[in-house]
Amino acid sequence: MGARTRRALESVRTLLVTSDPGLARLRLASVAVASMALAAGLVAGGRATLAPDEPVTVVLFGGVLAMISNLAVNEKTVARQRVTTAMMALPALASTVAGTLLAPHRVVADVVFVAVMIAAVYVRRFGPRGFALGMAAFMPFFFTQFLQAKPPQIPALCVAVGIGLGSTLLLRGVLFAERPERTLRRLVDAFRARAHEMVLRVDEVLAEAQRGTGPAPGTHEHEQVGEAVLERLYRARRRLNETALLVEDQLEHSAADRVWPGLENDLLALRVVDVELGLERLGVATRRMVRGAQAQRPTALALTALRTGVAHLARATDRNVGHRTILDELADARGAVAGLVADTGPGLERMQRAAFAVRRVADSVEYAQRDLPAGRRSAAELDPGRRPGEPVTAGIELPGVPRAAASPVGMAAQAAPDGLREGRPDPDDPSSGTDDPDRGLLLTTRQSVQVGVGTTIAIVLGELLAPTRWYWAVIASFVVFANTASRGDLLSRGWGRVLGTVGGVAAGMGLAALAAGNQILSLVLLFGCAFLALYLVRVSPSMLAFWITAVLALVYGLIGQFSVQTLVLRIEETLVGVLASVVAAFLVLPKGTREAFGEAVEEFVDTADRVLDAAVATILGRGAGTPAALEGARDMDTALATLRARTRPLLVDTPRRRGRSSHRRALRVFTIVDHYARSLARTAADLGSDPTPGWGPTLEPALAAVRANLDGLRDVLVRGKRRSDGGQVLVHSAEELVDRAEEQAARSRDPGRRNDALVVTRLLRRVDQAVVALAVDLGAAREEAPDDQSPSSRVSAGLANTRSGS
Repeated sequence: MGARTRRALESVRTLLVTSDPGLARLRLASVAVASMALAAGLVAGGRATLAPDEPVTVVLFGGVLAMISNLAVNEKTVARQRVTTAMMALPALASTVAGTLLAPHRVVADVVFVAVMIAAVYVRRFGPRGFALGMAAFMPFFFTQFLQAKPPQIPALCVAVGIGLGSTLLLRGVLFAERPERTLRRLVDAFRARAHEMVLRVDEVLAEAQRGTGPAPGTHEHEQVGEAVLERLYRARRRLNETALLVEDQLEHSAADRVWPGLENDLLALRVVDVELGLERLGVATRRMVRGAQAQRPTALALTALRTGVAHLARATDRNVGHRTILDELADARGAVAGLVADTGPGLERMQRAAFAVRRVADSVEYAQRDLPAGRRSAAELDPGRRPGEPVTAGIELPGVPRAAASPVGMAAQAAPDGLREGRPDPDDPSSGTDDPDRGLLLTTRQSVQVGVGTTIAIVLGELLAPTRWYWAVIASFVVFANTASRGDLLSRGWGRVLGTVGGVAAGMGLAALAAGNQILSLVLLFGCAFLALYLVRVSPSMLAFWITAVLALVYGLIGQFSVQTLVLRIEETLVGVLASVVAAFLVLPKGTREAFGEAVEEFVDTADRVLDAAVATILGRGAGTPAALEGARDMDTALATLRARTRPLLVDTPRRRGRSSHRRALRVFTIVDHYARSLARTAADLGSDPTPGWGPTLEPALAAVRANLDGLRDVLVRGKRRSDGGQVLVHSAEELVDRAEEQAARSRDPGRRNDALVVTRLLRRVDQAVVALAVDLGAAREEAPDDQSPSSRVSAGLANTRSGS
């Protein structure tokens, strides 16, 4: 195989790893399609041998049960997956029998169907197993109506249920059972690929700044680097964060020492956090450097040094690089920026911070590299001078964090919506199974009632539109509505499903015409479309609607019932189902988008407040022995992801929507708060073993003021006034109190301690400035703009400049 071919294959593999961390979506789609094919083949063989007069639709029934059981079962362990898949047989058989017997009695069947859908949503409160059992009851009943099953078909349909679930149990639970350690290795590999992508995006920004000689005439000075390049850098940061969450979530049911002997789960989690925060800081420092004022613009020599250091980081994070080579590249990266790090001349603060960020990334990657390679290559290859029996990871520890430290992360949910998994309570949350009178009805209770109303409307309107195709309206209503947390979210998801269906109709017509009269080609295309539907479902539910509609077109072509009118009717029925859900959401136990946004703001601010308090307590020597602030940082990440999802419907550019820009700025500011609070948590972990004496009298008041301002911003966003005084919120800048803490920190004679303390005050200042800037914009704080920037530009940027230049 030539070098060019190897590079091409490696590029494809890297693309696959970065687009699908851990290959989770590829595995889901592959096993599900294989289960469908196996079930369909077995049912078809049995039908041809034992019951040739049985309608061919029984084959479709078995394949659908195999697909649904793969999608619906989301237990964390293989053992629980097997048990849940087996338990699905009972509700599936009951629904199959009931749906078939009631199919001739249209009104009674509709009433029972609505009851089944209500129960299927209600039992989601019992966690992943309840969700799977609910889907096992819904789908068979739905397909008995869709296939217009007759009572004599009950035995064959029950056999198809057993074969469909059995195929999933065999392939997913036995032959291709997930191996947690292998998944962990893949996720760590994906994290490394994401880190490499992040470094490359930073280099793109530096390269554009190096090519530019200044802003074009008529443009603002901060536009020296184009928005497109900065947007790519931002996307790389988001992907890095998402992959880190997946790694840490996988550590809950994986053993790192089975992949890398001697490496504990808590240490691996800490290494991931450290590298992620280092790269985030590099991205932020680079962006701020190239978009700073003219006096702070980096020199050509500084850009060359930074690009050299980043180039060494890129080679160190690239794939298939030897251990020794990585360490050498990291040392060269630190050497490339050593001059900038040591230069304390005026006007070089931003360039120096970027150089510090390069050095920190190099340190973080080296810590991880010295721990991770065990198990991938021999000890002699790692270190030829190593004595037999000497631990590979000995002697490499993060400052202030003991080797036996508890895991710095909690459980992190996957953020990507999949159209099936949302709306379920957290099984580990003790409050998830009961209604909280202070918070209103539980989400599953509210949704079960709304689903009942929405699907009833869909059945009535769907039958009026087309008595033989009403089921499309019902499934659109059920799937779209049951996976939303607010009315705005429902509108966004419903519109996406309609667009996906329209696109799927166009694609289906093209594929059906291409495969007309060729059954083999039709089957290949059918399973290919099913694979794409399952592979992309967690990227966008709209893609599921797109490819499933294409599958239906091919199915109708195979059975000789294909027509353009039928596919157009699917669009109409889907639209009817979405409208029925909208009516139910707005009239029955409504939960507004802004109410959901307010709940997410409350949760994020509470979590951020705990992180800030724990971080400062650790710095002052009042914290626990474990990095409590880092533990809360992951909860803050999850809360921010929820806030993003709840804010998304409020950002749709519809005419006359008031306050949209405020929601956008609020999300941007909370993202800033998340970043700096996480950085403060990481700094606190470094300083925890050596607290700063005598700093409490000035640092604690500064922290109290920052926390009070964060609480005040929360109150004005959620309620418009502060709860404590019942009046208008008036946020006061903590600038003066932070200055006092910074002045005391600057008096330290220990250069290392002084530098660390100044970092703490700069991070606190950043959090406060972001919060106060938004409060000013909302009329909840007095405007006290710095001399070097106008109030309007400060507000439009989402945060204020700092006098310290940080």
